[in-house]
Amino acid sequence: MASTAGFIERHGLWTQDQKLQAAEIAERLAREDIHLVRLAWADPHGYSRAKALTVPAFLSALKSGHNINVATSTLDSAGTRTFSSFTRGGGMGLDEMTGSPNLTLVPDPSTFRVLPWAPGVAWIVGDEYFDSGQPFHFSPRQLLRREIAKLKQRGLSQKIGLEIEFYLLRVTQEQLNFDNVGAPGVRGNPVNVCPVEPGFHFHSESSMDMMQPILSALVRSYEAIDLPIRSIEKEWGPGQIECTFAPADALTAADNAMLFRTATKQICRRMGHFATFMSRPRLKGYYSSGWHLHQSIVDDAGVNRFMPMDTAAPLSPFGMSYVAGLLEHAAPATVFAAPTVTGYRRFKPNSLAPDRASWGFDHRGAMIRVLGGIDDAATRVENRIGEPCANPYLYIASQIVAGMEGVDANLHPGAQDDEPYNADRARLPANLPLSLDELDRSALFRKAWGDLFVDYYLKVKRVEAGRYQAAFEAAGKPVGDDATEWEQNEYFDFF
Repeated sequence: MASTAGFIERHGLWTQDQKLQAAEIAERLAREDIHLVRLAWADPHGYSRAKALTVPAFLSALKSGHNINVATSTLDSAGTRTFSSFTRGGGMGLDEMTGSPNLTLVPDPSTFRVLPWAPGVAWIVGDEYFDSGQPFHFSPRQLLRREIAKLKQRGLSQKIGLEIEFYLLRVTQEQLNFDNVGAPGVRGNPVNVCPVEPGFHFHSESSMDMMQPILSALVRSYEAIDLPIRSIEKEWGPGQIECTFAPADALTAADNAMLFRTATKQICRRMGHFATFMSRPRLKGYYSSGWHLHQSIVDDAGVNRFMPMDTAAPLSPFGMSYVAGLLEHAAPATVFAAPTVTGYRRFKPNSLAPDRASWGFDHRGAMIRVLGGIDDAATRVENRIGEPCANPYLYIASQIVAGMEGVDANLHPGAQDDEPYNADRARLPANLPLSLDELDRSALFRKAWGDLFVDYYLKVKRVEAGRYQAAFEAAGKPVGDDATEWEQNEYFDFF
């Protein structure tokens, strides 16, 4: 007799908790006015892709997953096809990638939310699998899950606190026109915008109040979808906002980061505004934005392994070795924290962003800022290298790889850097191509993630970097500190 088990049950893809959560979702759909469920997944850039399923189709997906095209994993940031998908092996030498095949996207019931800004619409994250039940080679979420599983085997887990900046602007263009339309590999012009406040008045209450209707709408929605928002701050540039979130486990934090970005953009557009997570927009007076990643390691008993045992040490020996790993492997990990051309414009002296692999206790000029102390369960390290459009799954996973390598090798970071911009430390890569070269040479990341994933990621990002270089050479202009027109078109609306 043929089995009636669906794809998820046949391959044992859910825990018992997920099975119970799926049953609760099905009951909720039966009693609430929900007509579409967006089944979302992260592409290599951490950009949220989605299919909107009717309720019957989604209930089927809770049993057998849902088919998606592998194509979104083969596109760079402007939709350039980076692999020869319609040749044997898909341009990757992999039979299973021939012809741009379907994948099966399996919903993770723990991520289900109802979107308050889109009535009748829910949202859920999925994991990609081949028809054989094998996890998709190039899934960022699957990669992070593997790193989390390695920690779990050691009786450990990672806690992540998000601190992400973005820019809020007002849309001045009544409707799109054909200048906004691009083509594969060429983005159209971004929409016309204007500032929402003058900027350069740090933590100004009056300037914050100019944005309050939008900020209030954002917070109400964040809370409704269980994003653990802690604070919203008026930062330096015109309409520059920083949001901080309570700590969460690594996978939840990554899912939250992806949802936070896509939710923020959608809510703002509905209110005639525009949110961009591009690090440094090509607009007058727009200062660089960052993504500071707070992280700690806890054991199965819930004990923070970074806490020092005495007041003389900023961190435990475990924590010090973790920091040393982040510093030792900062260069190849940089591309996962700063994956765009624009992200490297932040790495300048006295810029509130690092320019070298340094560390210090409560020092905002260092790459790694240590916070906490003896008997402080919130003891953590803050990596200040990231830009707001980093892929959250790859950014977080790279920290686990580098930090735990430091622990395993019993590394020590050396004395802390009281003057980090003058410290005798390794410089961070100065641009995206150099960062990609560092990853290419990294024995650690090739061992941790495999040549297959590393070479794939390098190909996707080198196509993007190559398009920038071609545009730059055609323009024949010096770069300076400001983003180019190519960068504005490429990233302003994408992120």
